[in-house]
Amino acid sequence: MKTPRYLFPSDYMADPSANVFGDRLYIYPSHDRDSGEAFDDDGGHFQMKDYHVLSLTNVEQGEVTDHGVVLDVGQVPWAERQMWDNDVVEKDGKYYLVFSAKDPNGVFHLGVAVADKPEGPFIPQPHPIRGSFSIDPCVFKDDDGSIYCYFGGLWGGQLQWYTLTPAATDNEEGCVVMGPAADKKTPLFLPADAPAVPSMVVKMSDDVLQFAEAPHAVVILDETGNPMKAGNPHRFFEASWMHKYRGKYYFSYSTGDSHMLCYAIGDTPYGPFRFQGVILDPVVGWTTHHSIVEYKGEWYLFYHDCVPSNDTTWLRSLKVQKLYYNEDGTIRKVKND
Repeated sequence: MKTPRYLFPSDYMADPSANVFGDRLYIYPSHDRDSGEAFDDDGGHFQMKDYHVLSLTNVEQGEVTDHGVVLDVGQVPWAERQMWDNDVVEKDGKYYLVFSAKDPNGVFHLGVAVADKPEGPFIPQPHPIRGSFSIDPCVFKDDDGSIYCYFGGLWGGQLQWYTLTPAATDNEEGCVVMGPAADKKTPLFLPADAPAVPSMVVKMSDDVLQFAEAPHAVVILDETGNPMKAGNPHRFFEASWMHKYRGKYYFSYSTGDSHMLCYAIGDTPYGPFRFQGVILDPVVGWTTHHSIVEYKGEWYLFYHDCVPSNDTTWLRSLKVQKLYYNEDGTIRKVKND
């Protein structure tokens, strides 16, 4: 695979979450459309309203199967609009789609929908996950069967509305409550030397329908071993993804307004994670969102760009290319050629 491949040119899709179930590779993207909404900094022009599932058995040149709409916003009792990123995890023969959407008050939450097959259809729960907020869930199953959800996104993703407060008990690192203003006034642009706003990680309950604990901050350490500052161009913005390689936990993410995909490595699902480098330089279009998965002995990076839509940022197209590791476990930077 010498050049990236556009996976599904017949429709605009983005934010690909790639997972292997059985002998097939399944892709769970968001579904872009031209809604006619005006562009704004909070992403109001991204008015996705349903999810498709794609699958294939040959990443480099095989046919991509579209399994059609597997969940529509009209089926979700608590959601009103903007079905953004999602991911799927399997447990005990059931498939759990964790997704983000806005309620009638314009607040993002995470929800769960359940299916008997990886291609759906998915039946949504009547209420969002208790205590959930923001966007971009990644659900990761560890080797011991524990399932973790990584989530969060700034600006339109509303992560800056929330803050970590001291824990109620000694055995918790922190709990999440609304920010002190609770009225969208938390500043988006922090001083360069202020701590960067972190993404979140939380262990899921045994039935994969709720959080089993209070969310924890995902701490990314910079090259000096200190938590990243807001002025660091490699700090977290959105698009959490977790994968495991040679016993280490690889937390990858988008830097948002500096448009890079970066990664950090840790020894536990909770981190801390030490910054390692850039996986992908900016693509065409404002956002960068991805997933990393091993399939048939090869590693792949799934992502999107806006080349086919002539840089229309809310009409993105899926791409994939091979990913390679160095002997020391670091990831080789790839080119979006």
